[in-house]
Amino acid sequence: MHTRSALTIVLAASLGACQPYDAPPPVPVDQYATVRLTADVSSLSDNQRKMLGLLIDASTAMDEIYWQQAYGNRDSLLASLEGATREYAEINYGPWDRLAGNEPFLGGVGAKPAGANFYPADITKEELDAAAPEAGSVLRSLYTVVERDDDGELYAVPFYSAYAEPTRRAAAKLQEAAILAESRSFREYLALRAEALLTDEYQASDLAWMDMKDNAVELVIGPIETYEDELLGAKAAHEAYVLLKDLEWSERLTRVAAFLPSLQEGLPVDAAYKTEQPGTNADLGAYDAIYYAGQANAGSKTIAINLPNDEAVQLQKGTRRLQLKNAIRAKFDRILLPIADVLIAEDQRRHISFDAFFENTMYHEVAHGLGIKHTITDRGTVREALQEQASALEEGKADVLGLYMITALHQRREMGERDLKDNYVTFLASIFRSIRFGAASAHGRANVVRFNFFRDMGAFTRDEATGTYRVDFGKTEEAVTALSQRILTFQGDGDYEGVVAFMAEMATVGPELQGDLDRLGEAGIPVDIVFEQGPAVLGL
Repeated sequence: MHTRSALTIVLAASLGACQPYDAPPPVPVDQYATVRLTADVSSLSDNQRKMLGLLIDASTAMDEIYWQQAYGNRDSLLASLEGATREYAEINYGPWDRLAGNEPFLGGVGAKPAGANFYPADITKEELDAAAPEAGSVLRSLYTVVERDDDGELYAVPFYSAYAEPTRRAAAKLQEAAILAESRSFREYLALRAEALLTDEYQASDLAWMDMKDNAVELVIGPIETYEDELLGAKAAHEAYVLLKDLEWSERLTRVAAFLPSLQEGLPVDAAYKTEQPGTNADLGAYDAIYYAGQANAGSKTIAINLPNDEAVQLQKGTRRLQLKNAIRAKFDRILLPIADVLIAEDQRRHISFDAFFENTMYHEVAHGLGIKHTITDRGTVREALQEQASALEEGKADVLGLYMITALHQRREMGERDLKDNYVTFLASIFRSIRFGAASAHGRANVVRFNFFRDMGAFTRDEATGTYRVDFGKTEEAVTALSQRILTFQGDGDYEGVVAFMAEMATVGPELQGDLDRLGEAGIPVDIVFEQGPAVLGL
């Protein structure tokens, strides 16, 4: 018997599988504001509209797989729940609250395994480290599930085998969609991505995805991010986004990629940490999201995408940065503005703007392409060297280097007449927004670190009388430089122990900050958004 299956059985039994939960504890569903995920599809052809339906069908298969990865048997869990408790389990893809450090919100449920459902529940990092080099490589693969045989020995099962039925279904839908695609590059990508799902060989489809320029309909699908694996940060979880390109907004972003080489050269670190050259064939675009599935849809929602993660593809072609404009607007209106009214000094609130929020989000994604992907200490890639610490540190890097880029471009007079103060004050307000994602989120941890680091450097001050925060613009620039240096050095050195110590020191929410975050909850400000989405919402 596989331990992974046993975990699901134990959890289902503890919840009283298939029986209504008699007295469900209260769950904070109102932490999420409901947003209808719509877009104007009237300009699409009949074939494109049919294709959208097929892409959404393929995405629902990713949702099924992600449930297995994050928890186990979705149906047995949901059948045991009713009302708001069931809705909250659906939002969290299991019985653990992603906005509360993965604390269980159901009685009788233990702690979430650090490795989610990718590994046996009783596995340790030491056991994986002790595996022979060849076996260890397979066990640590992005695209395998680790199981234990009857003799207790570990072995790896490829994703395409572990999740065979939904994988085959998703691939078939992509093949059908490829026939309807009017863009040749998109058609080729869909065909290659279907093949990749069936083989766990993704590089060819990643390269094809980088070459797409003329497709109005967009799809991101497959096992991609490693946030769910908090044991090693080694396993990619399944997800999907179905998007429509906003041509007008995308036109605004086309100039940014040309700045990447000079911005890389200007990074505030020694030359050894910036020898890699970012690809300049990168595509920046604005999109309206029309469907989220799997990891992308769990807990706090992504508002921008920077892919692919394959370091070889990044060095060859850069990355594509997709800004999800309707989701960004929803978070700005429903969350960021109300936060600013509570926590930002009244005379600085005029610097909170949607354009600054959009820019900060965009440059966060662009900044993933800067810095270093391979350690300079022969410890492999940064992701391999920093293991489960890699994701939070990388998100912290992108945040702070995004602000570094905006500052540098302002100094070069490349940002028009915009006021840099808008970016800085909006950035501070967004720290509070993202900290509320909780310790289970790489983005949440990264923002706690930055809050504490910036506070210690005097980048902002807190008025005791009003409980509001004021940006010190000069010291913020100094803090950006100092934190950039710290993170890029950690990454380049592959300094796992140093990152662990840094996170232990800086990734803690102090009582004063917690009190201010509690004020946001008391004001009824949602933490994040949840979607009404699907063909019916789009009128398909």
